[in-house]
Amino acid sequence: MGFKNNSWFQPPSFLLRGIPGMEAVQIWISIPLCVMYAIALLGNFTILFVIKTISSLHEPQYIFLSMLAATDVGLSLSTLPTVLNVFLLNHREIEFRSCLAQMFFIHTFSSMESAILLVMADRFVAIRNPLQYTVVLTPSRIIGMGLAAIVRGVVLMAPLPILLNRLSFCKDIVLSHCYCFHPDVMKLSCSPIRVNIIYGLFLVLCSFGVDSLFIVISYILILKTVLGIVSKDGQLKALNTCVSHISTVCIFYVPLIVLALIHRFGTFTTPLLHVTMANIFLFLTPVLNPLVYSLKTKQIRSAVQKICKNRRNWLK
Repeated sequence: MGFKNNSWFQPPSFLLRGIPGMEAVQIWISIPLCVMYAIALLGNFTILFVIKTISSLHEPQYIFLSMLAATDVGLSLSTLPTVLNVFLLNHREIEFRSCLAQMFFIHTFSSMESAILLVMADRFVAIRNPLQYTVVLTPSRIIGMGLAAIVRGVVLMAPLPILLNRLSFCKDIVLSHCYCFHPDVMKLSCSPIRVNIIYGLFLVLCSFGVDSLFIVISYILILKTVLGIVSKDGQLKALNTCVSHISTVCIFYVPLIVLALIHRFGTFTTPLLHVTMANIFLFLTPVLNPLVYSLKTKQIRSAVQKICKNRRNWLK
């Protein structure tokens, strides 16, 4: 493609990368990837449908869960075109502006997911005073929280493509992943990227950093409240209501932190580790979230079984 050893303000396109050293079997890798996308989309759409259909699930915790599912759908759809193009069709090229658009949506949905996980970490209110839970979290406040998550994500991430659009790119145009990620695109520039680095750090601190800090504080309050419960059964029951959320937080934040460290100290890691952690970050959360909540939430399981039973009876 004649892109190397040239200078330009903006390259016409970038080249995406699959898994280093496994190019010959990428078509086979596409099969489990397709299965994962199918599970992610089907699982999250099922949760959205169940919560919308069953009136008894129109409660704060399930409305927040539907927001999380919608965000996971958006995150999956943001990466699906390029991932399947690379692994299924071996089409690695992505236009410059398409790359910036994909990057914006990936980072925006990630920020939204972090914000929703934060508002879901309010279980200490339900544990400490269950009767006040639905009083405090009125429908208008829940809608406001959801809109705040969207607005924050869009406002914080909108400058990313603008900052990249002003850079000159004169290095190798091969990205490290099968999708566009801000630190990855930024490193290909031959212009000064100090502003991009500072703003990227600002984003991490103001979104993921602040969210994770308040989630930790929330669980400290939860633990304090649980320890104040006299009976052991009561303590276990209270903690059990938090298991799904804790699992989701770990699934989301652990790969995110590792991926951020890899991009910050990437000289000490292999390309395979880069790709593996990037894929875990974007694939694991949308796939596992509906499975975790379906397995751990009795009301969701019962609602799914009820809908399936009614569907079978209707087909008969």
